Amino acid sequence: MSDTHEETIAFVRESEIPAAPPPERQAGAIRWVRDNLFSTWFNAIVTLVALYVIWWLLSGLIPWIVNGTWEGSSVLECREILQGETGGCFSVLRERWSQLLFGFQYPPSLHWRPTLAFALLFVAVPPALFFKLPRWMLVFTAVYPFLAYWLIWGGTIITPVFAAIGLVVGYLVFVRVEKRSFMLGLFAALVAATVVWWFGGVIADEFSRVARLRPVASRAMGGFMLNMILGIVCVSLSLPLGILLALGRQSRLPVVKGFCVIFIEFIRGVPLITLLFVANVILAFFLPPGTNFDLILRVIIMITLFASAYIAEVIRGGLAALPKGQYEAGDSLGLNYAQSMRLIILPQALKISIPGIVNVAVGLFKDTTLVSVISMYDLVGIIRGSILASTAWSGIYWELWVAACAMFFVVCYGISQYSQWLERQLRTDHR
Repeated sequence: MSDTHEETIAFVRESEIPAAPPPERQAGAIRWVRDNLFSTWFNAIVTLVALYVIWWLLSGLIPWIVNGTWEGSSVLECREILQGETGGCFSVLRERWSQLLFGFQYPPSLHWRPTLAFALLFVAVPPALFFKLPRWMLVFTAVYPFLAYWLIWGGTIITPVFAAIGLVVGYLVFVRVEKRSFMLGLFAALVAATVVWWFGGVIADEFSRVARLRPVASRAMGGFMLNMILGIVCVSLSLPLGILLALGRQSRLPVVKGFCVIFIEFIRGVPLITLLFVANVILAFFLPPGTNFDLILRVIIMITLFASAYIAEVIRGGLAALPKGQYEAGDSLGLNYAQSMRLIILPQALKISIPGIVNVAVGLFKDTTLVSVISMYDLVGIIRGSILASTAWSGIYWELWVAACAMFFVVCYGISQYSQWLERQLRTDHR
């Protein structure tokens, strides 16, 4: 035998082999199309039909947009420019954009005031919606409603200043009294705020020229501006009122619970358009002779009451979804009713209720167009009234209604996207 022998040494890789790319039919757009659009014969038929419908719609819509004209001061001039070709007469938007946004009665020289108020809205709203922003920015959020009122309606600045002071005084009174009784605290806060507001009205009459802007009557409000005012104000007011109604419906006090149940069921059983007619016509019969009750204020009250009844039921569902142990936790910590609701119950119930609250808010914003039936010239009222009724633009429909749909879609889509972001941040699915 030979003294030499061979040794076999195994080869060991020090790094992994790079993963090979999957076949083209198993990755990328091709796989997505096959799995989502042509996974079965039924899905394939539905996909082909949908593609045909989309092609049919775009084949008529794209030429209408591309060949459209922004020139001309009337529908006759538009047709002369188009010379029989398919195209939209978008010049109506160029000629009447100020009416679509501000109405036809708001003074054109004062359009900068609601424009400034709208611009400041994007500074005031984010601190309240995005909790990662600095808390000191909420100061401007609290001031903004009174500043916006002064800019849009005008008059002396004393009126919104005392309104703000009234809210602060009411809150301080509520904090002092609610330790004894939650309902007594609400009543005392309401009385204190009302007294301050009344005193502010007296002061405003005496010093009506202090920091005064040209006043604009509520009847002059119109266009998309009116829809934004009603939507923002009513949603902002209906949420706290809906919370109070939901808590009142679960109250152990028979009077409070009975009132809340009757109110919620009655409001939910009446169409909003009926309440608007009540605000416009019938409510005046219950007021003293010569009383001037602003129409927009009446409409805001009715829409707020309508939305608050629906929000109350949404929040009541969130309260009912919480286990009984959450209510007992407040008692075990020695918290009173108001503290337990503010610190333990409502934060959890509101997280659960976010989708329902957003649904009510979106529906409420779209329902503001119903004010056109009581002779308020919002965006729909402007289109149906002063624009389509004019001889210069008789026969123009699609251009105006598409513009109106785009305005409402932007706002409603923004609300929907924010609610989805908020749900992801708060993790309402309890993962």
